[in-house]
Amino acid sequence: MKLDSAGLQVLSHEECMRLLPSRPIGRIVFTDRALPAVQPVNFCMDGEDIVIRTAAGSKLAAATRRAVVAFEVDDFDPEERNGWSVTIVGFARVADDPAEIARLEELRLTPWARGRDHFIVITTVEATGRRIQQPT
Repeated sequence: MKLDSAGLQVLSHEECMRLLPSRPIGRIVFTDRALPAVQPVNFCMDGEDIVIRTAAGSKLAAATRRAVVAFEVDDFDPEERNGWSVTIVGFARVADDPAEIARLEELRLTPWARGRDHFIVITTVEATGRRIQQPT
C-alpha cells in the first residue's frame, strides 16, 4: 500500500474509477467569469467518462464547453473517521451528436432538477484519490 506524505493511502487509477460511481453526487469544478466555481451534480459513468445533465442555457453548460474541469466524489464516516476522496481532471464537452445523445439517454441518469436536457461529458485524463483509515 502506497502512502502519501500525510500518511493517507494513495489510490490507484483502477480503484479511483471503481469508487467514483459508488456515490450518487459529485462536484464539478469549472471556471465562471475567470473565477473557480463548484457545483454539486448527480452523474453516471460511461466507461471512464463522467456524464452529467444540465439546462442548455446554464452557467455550467456555457462554462464547460471544451474546458478543463475537475470532478470530485468522496465518502466519509465521521464517527469512524474513515473515508476516501477521488478527483478527476479532464476535458468537458457538450454532447451534440444525435447518435451520442440517443445513447446517453439510455444511461441510468435521471436529473434531480427539471429542465436538464443537455448532456456534458467529461473525458478522464487523470484520476487521483486518497483514503484515510484509523488504525484498528
